[in-house]
Amino acid sequence: MKEIFDLINSMAPYLLLGFLLAGLMHAFVPATLYRRYLGGSSFRSVLNAALLGIPLPLCSCGVIPTAMSLRKEGASKGATVSFLISTPQTGVDSMIATYSLMGLPFALLRPLVALITSLMGGCLVNRFDDREEASTAEASSVIAESQAPQPFVQRLKSALHYAFVEMMQDIGRWLVVGLVVAGLITVFVPDSFFAVFADKPLLSMLLVLAFAVPMYLCATGSIPIAVALMLKGLSPGTALVLLMAGPAVNVASMLVISKVMGRKTLLLYLLSIVSGAILFGLGIDYLLPREWFITPLAEFHQCHEHGISWFNLGCFVLLALLLLNALIQRYRKPQTCTCHGSDCACQTVQDAPWTFTVKGMSCNHCKNNVEKAILQVEGVERVEINLATGQTQVYGKPDKELVKKAIESIGFEC
Repeated sequence: MKEIFDLINSMAPYLLLGFLLAGLMHAFVPATLYRRYLGGSSFRSVLNAALLGIPLPLCSCGVIPTAMSLRKEGASKGATVSFLISTPQTGVDSMIATYSLMGLPFALLRPLVALITSLMGGCLVNRFDDREEASTAEASSVIAESQAPQPFVQRLKSALHYAFVEMMQDIGRWLVVGLVVAGLITVFVPDSFFAVFADKPLLSMLLVLAFAVPMYLCATGSIPIAVALMLKGLSPGTALVLLMAGPAVNVASMLVISKVMGRKTLLLYLLSIVSGAILFGLGIDYLLPREWFITPLAEFHQCHEHGISWFNLGCFVLLALLLLNALIQRYRKPQTCTCHGSDCACQTVQDAPWTFTVKGMSCNHCKNNVEKAILQVEGVERVEINLATGQTQVYGKPDKELVKKAIESIGFEC
């Protein structure tokens, strides 16, 4: 437990700051900005998608509906893949958290690797899989957003709610899982476990990929696991492979990409992430001084030998309370939401005339996209979604096939 507490105590101030910055980006950066410059099979559209995705605090599940909506609104396959690769690998919150535990070199390398691998993936798709499907404008319109200007105070409230409720719900459990796994590694894995891989970095990277790729790892939750493995002798390059490939790929995202964009796009997507992570990992191990990456970890442990900062402890308590509140909110009775233009209002209800289950939702971003998709179908009056179970209740008299088509157009199943 001490190892887990030390990790959380060190990360808490940076996590709170990262969540806050993510909330401010969500509330004050227009959503249309992320859809405006991604059309056309050009290098520029791929670059724009990568630059837009890097600071966004979306995990590999939350980025799927966003990317699918970009695709439906006209973004090229290459730009969509670039966005899919760059966004979950890093984010403003994970960059700050990386700096807190792993130091400046890793904090700078993560967005750099995300940029280069996303450019590689987008360009490969534009070059080898540039076939464009027929337009499905009738389905894409469900995600169109024309946000009306809101007062500053209202935006600030929205930023705080997104940062400390929605994001906490989305990645909080995975962050806790990552911290627990890190603590277990620290306690139970022998110090000499990775000594056998000391002169075989490529083998250790392939081993990490075999475990990391199928699993769900968020960009922030993967940090304590990487730290714990490095403290047991894992090379910095292999830790980078975990940090980059783990959050970008999981079984759910692979299935959605294959279904919506095709198997060839999926293969190019995986090739870019895996090969890019390994190449940069080998570059770190063979070309850069190991001290750049080991020294911050040593300083982290020396810090705890001198006692606990009251400021860090206060941040730890606040973070724990916010995580507890997010957990409670996640399993509260769901609400119905009605929208007029860009303004949506929600209220608790008791019954719904049509109930079904939407599969694949893992975070509030997924839920919000599904709500918007259903609400834009003609005949829908309001919708209620339980994120924990996927149960969806629709009010009104819509065409059920159109509702299903709207949901499936953004990568979910019902």
